[in-house]
Amino acid sequence: MTTKVFGHKSPDTDSTGSPIIWAWYMTEVLGQPAKPVLLGEPNTEAAFVLKHWDLPKPEIIAGVEAGEKVVIVDTNNPAELPEGINKADITAIIDHHKLVGGLETKGPIDITIRPLACTATIMFDLMGEAVATAPRGIKGAMLSCILSDTLEFRSPTTTAHDKAVCEKLAADLGVDIAELATAMFEAKSDVSEFSDAALLRMDSKEYTVDGKELRVSVLETTAPKLILDRKDSLMAAMVDVAKEDGADQVLLFVVDILKEEATLLVPNDFVKRIAEASFPCTVTGDTVVLPGIMSRKKQIIPALKV
Repeated sequence: MTTKVFGHKSPDTDSTGSPIIWAWYMTEVLGQPAKPVLLGEPNTEAAFVLKHWDLPKPEIIAGVEAGEKVVIVDTNNPAELPEGINKADITAIIDHHKLVGGLETKGPIDITIRPLACTATIMFDLMGEAVATAPRGIKGAMLSCILSDTLEFRSPTTTAHDKAVCEKLAADLGVDIAELATAMFEAKSDVSEFSDAALLRMDSKEYTVDGKELRVSVLETTAPKLILDRKDSLMAAMVDVAKEDGADQVLLFVVDILKEEATLLVPNDFVKRIAEASFPCTVTGDTVVLPGIMSRKKQIIPALKV
């Protein structure tokens, strides 16, 4: 039986590239047939990475069947996975997020969760000497995933090991890190074709904070004005997105990669209360700038209070 390898819904570069990397390793090195799949359309940066490294876009699936063998990467949160995931045969989890709980397995499995900035960094370590035999596209996907998740080493989640692996891969591939990162971030910043609802769900995760269901969305960009110019329509769209997704509120953080700060949209008093309870700020309008805030995983989610 072929194992399906996938990451979270609303796939970013890491959740698009890491399934491709690990499915190659399982199939070509371990001799275990595996297939990368996605749980949604990849974002603009991930689509650029696929094209840049000449990697075919994995099939997009709506769900998994009972008993189907799967490997989960870049998440361990059931809310980010297909309905019925616990009926599948989960054989491994590779992740770099906090342990959420709620997944059930048919028996003991391999779980690797490490405090690194990127799933691809963990895979580089797990693959060991086999990395040297990987095709250029697989190594390129690794490099791109790390650059994306670390925001070219700007993110506070970046470790010295992430940077060292990235530099090793870049040297092997003959790639200029700054040039590749700039091209990736430009692709990520091109959101003109997306509806407001699509933007709110593009890089979005569901969390329960103090009994409230929050959809926490982050848009990382080198051109924040393109998004902030749409703030009125984005805030209006939050109402329907929250209702459709069963959330109490959508929070949108627009991360300026170059200035290393986030702007939180503040559509109502509820979000104002969250902002002032969670961050050292005073809200006086419908946005608030949060200097130094770059990471949802390390800086936003741990700080949120309702």
